[in-house]
Amino acid sequence: MNPPNPQQLFQQAIQAHQRGDLAQAELFYLQVLKVAPAHAAAGHMLGIIRAQQGRNAEALSLIGGALRAHPHDADILTNYANVLNALGRFDEALAHHDRALAARPSDAEILNNRGSVLQALGRFEDAIASHTQALRLKGDFLDAFYNRGNALMQLGRHQEALAHFDRVLTAQPGHADAWNNMGNTLQALKRFAEAVAAYDRALAVQPRFAAAWSNRGNALAGLGRHQEALDSHDKALALDPGNAETHIHRGIVLRDLNRLDEALAANDRALALRPGYVDAVSNRGMVLWHMGRNEEALEAYDQALAINPDLAVTWSNRGNALRNLRRTGEAMESFDRALALDPDYPEGYWNKSFAKLQLQDFEAGLPLYEWRKKLPRPDGLRDFPQPVWTGREDLKGKTLFLYAEQGLGDTFQFFRYVARVQALGAEVVIAVQNPLVTILQDATSARVIAFRDRPETFDYHAALMSLPLAFGTRVETIPVATPYLRARPDLVDRWAQRLGPDGFKIGIAWQGNRAAAVDIGRPLPLPRFAGLAQMPGVRLISLQKNDGIEELANLPDGMTVETLGDDFDSGPAFLDTAAVMQNMDLIITPCTSIAHLAGALARPTWVGLKYVPDWRWFLDRPDCPWYPGMRLFRQPTPGDWAPVFADMRAALAGLIRT
Repeated sequence: MNPPNPQQLFQQAIQAHQRGDLAQAELFYLQVLKVAPAHAAAGHMLGIIRAQQGRNAEALSLIGGALRAHPHDADILTNYANVLNALGRFDEALAHHDRALAARPSDAEILNNRGSVLQALGRFEDAIASHTQALRLKGDFLDAFYNRGNALMQLGRHQEALAHFDRVLTAQPGHADAWNNMGNTLQALKRFAEAVAAYDRALAVQPRFAAAWSNRGNALAGLGRHQEALDSHDKALALDPGNAETHIHRGIVLRDLNRLDEALAANDRALALRPGYVDAVSNRGMVLWHMGRNEEALEAYDQALAINPDLAVTWSNRGNALRNLRRTGEAMESFDRALALDPDYPEGYWNKSFAKLQLQDFEAGLPLYEWRKKLPRPDGLRDFPQPVWTGREDLKGKTLFLYAEQGLGDTFQFFRYVARVQALGAEVVIAVQNPLVTILQDATSARVIAFRDRPETFDYHAALMSLPLAFGTRVETIPVATPYLRARPDLVDRWAQRLGPDGFKIGIAWQGNRAAAVDIGRPLPLPRFAGLAQMPGVRLISLQKNDGIEELANLPDGMTVETLGDDFDSGPAFLDTAAVMQNMDLIITPCTSIAHLAGALARPTWVGLKYVPDWRWFLDRPDCPWYPGMRLFRQPTPGDWAPVFADMRAALAGLIRT
């Protein structure tokens, strides 16, 4: 019997390979190599199949054997380089692509593959040049358009990248990777809704595309749709449970949902999968900071910076932890390190502003506070073609459009500046959070409109919280004329009748918005009020709405807190609250909108503050420059409310005796 003819076997292998029957082709190539072990072409082609199977080490050996036989063959050099690329040996891959290009300098495929390796090396400008050469040779080369778009995206040239992905998707609407990277580009541009739509197109083509599910979760988080974001990350992890980056992003969403124990576990899982993963270490610090565990947060940040000392975000977050530990000098140094690394980092300046303002340094702090306007999602800040009023422009006969930002309490606090602007001769229109329209309109001759509305015409505009800077405010020049809000007399009378004359009436609130980072550690534990409730003649009356109201169902034995019924503030927000406050002998609250409303009404108010409170309460002083007559009770150590309530009880005893 004649031995098998290697060339005939090779031709049969090629035919099977061309019709896509890789299993049959593999058998023929193996037979060829059994008969003729030095058959370079069979080794080369079997190596290509091994690479398609993900068996890259075998592929490299087989193609390497062919390359030794034909060291200048452009096809073999290219395929060898592609396997090196798959193995992460990028420098060697680039060298072999360059050899292939020397053998065939006008090959668009080689130039495109070379560009992909340059991207893997982080040499994005060089990659773009290589892809551009490929496109000059082959103008309709969609893979080069796609790869060039990826390099442009990495360089932050997002509009150009979008144009490239559009070109690819017009020709190949089923290109799932292009849809995914279009979504990534849109997300970098903060066009989150469009990004979600792009990821949905990718997933319609490839439902098991784990990266697209994870990226979709990030975009949904950008839209504030946190539960949907969590669901998307969970689908990604069901498909790819070992992806440490997805665990980190899932942890960020859990943190935003205030599910902090789960967020910490997600970061710990990422670190178990990839020990020393700096993003997981740093994000773990963020979760600990949100938990009020500042010492542990600082330790995590220091671990992250030991791995990579060039992380501006981590230096800034480290400064926040140090500020919460009252290590203000070190905090300033940490903020300055962040800003030295990234001089255009808005959050670094903003965080530094809190430290300066907390120290009552308005001259340095207020200009830094303006950096909030450059944050990716500044709350309530708006861009208009009209100029910003900075305090230097003449307002006589002009219309100034003001707009609220951030929380309800911020609007109550800085509304004091509206009268000052009017005194400069301006007609003022102010857009505020929808629940505040009625109570604020009652207090001013300015026109108060809903948050998303705007006047048809105006000359200047300004954010409400930029007015202290515009007026050059210092602590000693804070406008303190109170009250500048008022309750409706008919409602005051109505609540006077309902509450009755008996007892020393104390309106209490104990919880702010749980979702707000500023609320970390600031709620007053409701059971702590029990000592006040037991004092002779004292009536505690709840002013609490929404978050925290459920705590009334679990009061300690012998403690009573009166509630005001379902019709309390069932109409326009805060009108009943203001009227009830007018009937109180005292209001006790943590740092919430209730504190600022009470201060603006000039009601007797005590505010319980955590060890390091929001900047506007400053440090140590028992009085409040914003609200004359307000008294501040501060934690002497982090988390310790017992001395706060002991001081309140002693002060209340003296107040009742008088």
